[in-house]
Amino acid sequence: MNLKFVIAYDGSLFQGSQKQPNGLTVENKLLKAFKRINIDTSIVLSGRTDKEVHATGQVFNCIVPDFWDDFSKLKEVLNRNLPSSIKINKISKVSDDFHSRFHAKKRVYRYFITTKPTNPFNDKFVTYVQNVDEKLLKTAIKEYIGVFDFKYFHKTGSDKELTIREVFDTTFYKYKDMYVFKFTANSYLRSQIRLMVGFLLAINDNKQTIENLKKQLRLETHTFKLPAKANGLYLAKIKY
Repeated sequence: MNLKFVIAYDGSLFQGSQKQPNGLTVENKLLKAFKRINIDTSIVLSGRTDKEVHATGQVFNCIVPDFWDDFSKLKEVLNRNLPSSIKINKISKVSDDFHSRFHAKKRVYRYFITTKPTNPFNDKFVTYVQNVDEKLLKTAIKEYIGVFDFKYFHKTGSDKELTIREVFDTTFYKYKDMYVFKFTANSYLRSQIRLMVGFLLAINDNKQTIENLKKQLRLETHTFKLPAKANGLYLAKIKY
């Protein structure tokens, strides 16, 4: 049977989500946990996250023998065989043709910053900035809404030929002692969100302007190329 899994993980401990020969990825650890309970399967992730990027709502699907029909028990056993940095939160049965990547309609990411100096216990999970101009950032982030060619907002050397993406919604808000950039889009290019956030932080620091952002989105200029640090980025939700 085809099962859908919703998981969370601390990306600081992995070389990304997708399987690699070095074995130091989220997918590698998941496959190892399945093998420990004698399930030989292949995993389909909803999308890849880079090194040090976290997830609170990553999704994958895989084929599991029919006798594993007690999903609470399966979740318990798998979590026991996974490192504490990865946790399966939900398991549900889906149709045989369900594909966690191709059937995803919207992907939600959040990026966290704080004006309070970080410490050894949170430095891997939030990005420190000296000051935040909340009004300016709330205005600037809205420029990303729409259909754009994000050619100048993805990592050089990416294998993507089509660089056009649609961003459905963006928001910037304060949550307790942190600030959050939230993006909802159909999909993203490699390092796209980190470059989008990086540009916003440069605007916040008066090193770039909203007009420069508009020009880069229109591919008129390419004035900014520095992505924000990976540690503040979270894959939050996949919508089907």
